Amino acid sequence: MTDNIFATSVFFKLVIGGSDLGAFHTCSGLGAEVEMETYAEGGNNGFTWHLPGRITWTNITLTRPVTADTMKISRWLNETIQRVEPKDGEIVALRPDLSRIISWQVQGIVPVRWQGPSFDPANSQAAIETLEIAHEGLEAS
Repeated sequence: MTDNIFATSVFFKLVIGGSDLGAFHTCSGLGAEVEMETYAEGGNNGFTWHLPGRITWTNITLTRPVTADTMKISRWLNETIQRVEPKDGEIVALRPDLSRIISWQVQGIVPVRWQGPSFDPANSQAAIETLEIAHEGLEAS
């Protein structure tokens, strides 16, 4: 049987510095932007040159309901507070049966923001946590 063209992923597994931080339900911000410089060459009035410059990587945001894995994030944040040291990691997109769809190797990860859950007894939604990370680059594998 061949792979479906459209794979629906349910989980994103996050590993940073060899530590498995668990599965997340959403992952956004896998992207980059290349600054373009324009150069108008003297005597050439037909076009301008567009030269690629510096690349900027967008922050990655992952969310999930609060689970026992929330403690893993807490431990990682506490380690980072003691000594900020960018670590390489991996984000793996998983199918509902937990088989791999694709993964991204992420270099130089540092935490930007962690947002814990809001507990409201009047609201029947699951308690959600959000983790935002910055990085120095990524590559699909």
